[in-house]
Amino acid sequence: MFLRVQRDEIIEGLQKSANIIPAKTGAAFLRTIWLKCEDGRLNIMSTDSNLEFCGSYPAQIDEPGLAGVQGRAFYELVRKLPSGELVIKSDEGKQNVLVEQGARKYKLPVNDEEWFQKFSAFPDEGTVFWSGDFLHEIIDKIAYCISDEDSMEAIACIYFARAKNGDKAIEVCGLNGHQFAMIKFVNDDIFELLPEEGVLIQKKYLAELKKWLTADEIELNISEKRLFFRTGDGQETFSLPLSYYQYPNYNNFLSKLGEDNVSRLQVDRAEMINSLERISIFNTDSNRCTHLMLQPSEVVLYSQGQETGTATESMESQYSGDMERIAFPTKNLIEILSHFGSQNVEMVLTGSEAPCGITGPDDADYQVILMPMMIQEETYYTEEDA
Repeated sequence: MFLRVQRDEIIEGLQKSANIIPAKTGAAFLRTIWLKCEDGRLNIMSTDSNLEFCGSYPAQIDEPGLAGVQGRAFYELVRKLPSGELVIKSDEGKQNVLVEQGARKYKLPVNDEEWFQKFSAFPDEGTVFWSGDFLHEIIDKIAYCISDEDSMEAIACIYFARAKNGDKAIEVCGLNGHQFAMIKFVNDDIFELLPEEGVLIQKKYLAELKKWLTADEIELNISEKRLFFRTGDGQETFSLPLSYYQYPNYNNFLSKLGEDNVSRLQVDRAEMINSLERISIFNTDSNRCTHLMLQPSEVVLYSQGQETGTATESMESQYSGDMERIAFPTKNLIEILSHFGSQNVEMVLTGSEAPCGITGPDDADYQVILMPMMIQEETYYTEEDA
């Protein structure tokens, strides 16, 4: 192997490649970045046995070949070099990779070529072009509602599915047992690409997918076992495995929001967040919630902790319904409201211990459901007659 390449041409690809490999744990071949030069291109590849990255960059190839180097060390070396041409070559015994830049010379040991495993090829037939920044936004709006526990199977995944109402909309969902988020959008091509049962992607892969995504257009495709993403120029490919669990039927609790006997509360979103952040100071490990006292034109927010004291705030609101009081986990409600962009939000209350739906007029087709907390009256001391 002998090639010349511009440092700035490959540094971003090396960073993305290094991101997905384990830092210290796992087999050595999983900590490897593979360099394969052929046909005027340097291919940079890495995998953690699930995620796969492959980038192809222009280079002057004097001798084609394949070499695997310790991934993070190679990336850190190139990152700390200045812009300019790099000479990368194997030594005579193919035991080391030599990196040269002017008077700078470095030697890195290589891994056995037998460790190299063929990477999954991007399926070119039936690809769909999509907006990278829109996918990034979808992940942001959904991921925080997905369970962090891999053992939870389907609810540890983000779910892409065809809507059942016939308008070729796609529903993207996240669920963790006490909160649920869904965003809907219309895209005929993606609707046709999705299998009937939908697509499940484990939450643990979403952070690396977000790092790979840019605002540019991407190509998307699905095979029997993997989901593929490729940059619009075809230079980089990122793929991940699909999961095959049965996703819960979320329409059961969504339907409750449309019943006739629900209560409705409209508040200023920013004002509510500010109040909740102050009230959270008075929460404790045993009392993590904020109580909402509901009145036609005012909502009173209240929290009490044995060691922290009490907090009470009131704010203007519009309320209709029969419920007088409800409680929500404070930090969860703050996080949910922070993902909306609307000035005002509406909370649809179906019961003091039943799903609450949250929507905003400027957040089209986005809704979150939060489960209230059971209200328990606590007495911290009693006075007894002498």
